[in-house]
Amino acid sequence: MTRKRRLRPEELELWHQVARQADPLHPRQNRPKPAAAKTKPREPVGPSTPPASESRPLHPFEIGAKSTRTEARHDVLPPVGERLAKAPVRMDRKKHTRMTRGKLEPEGRIDLHGMTLAEAHPALIGFILQSSAMGRRLVLVITGKGREGGDGDPLRPRGVLKQQVPQWLRMAPAGSCVLQISEAHIRHGGSGAYYVYLRRSR
Repeated sequence: MTRKRRLRPEELELWHQVARQADPLHPRQNRPKPAAAKTKPREPVGPSTPPASESRPLHPFEIGAKSTRTEARHDVLPPVGERLAKAPVRMDRKKHTRMTRGKLEPEGRIDLHGMTLAEAHPALIGFILQSSAMGRRLVLVITGKGREGGDGDPLRPRGVLKQQVPQWLRMAPAGSCVLQISEAHIRHGGSGAYYVYLRRSR
């Protein structure tokens, strides 16, 4: 066990000098104040901030009552399907309407459901490039709906493919072939699949 070192006289004198100049944090109430120590009250440096209890009064709250909170909410990004639905239409509008209603039949399809990201990415890119070279216009990419849960395998996190596929389709080399991406109609898989409308091959 380490023994505590005693202060040397010069260290003790220095401490007393500092202590005489400091204002006590909790002064004793019965401590007499010297008559000559009348000081002018300090002027506030800036605008005083009222205590939290004054600026925001607390309202009674009972169990089961609805919150009256009015602060601004920070919403996360909308679902990927909603973002795709709001994207500008780059293809023929009549065909786009027929496609989103499930009235156009895909000319090819690829099922990525159950693949890892490392497996799905090259499979998707190869499929899109091959479909474009074959002159296909509408293809279906199945990702799965990405429900919560999973089998616990870190290489197969749920919902990641659903988020990643639209990004991969916008990036090179597939991006130069893709004209429009949209969530599939329920008859072609609904939110678990995407319609990918390809540019006309030259």
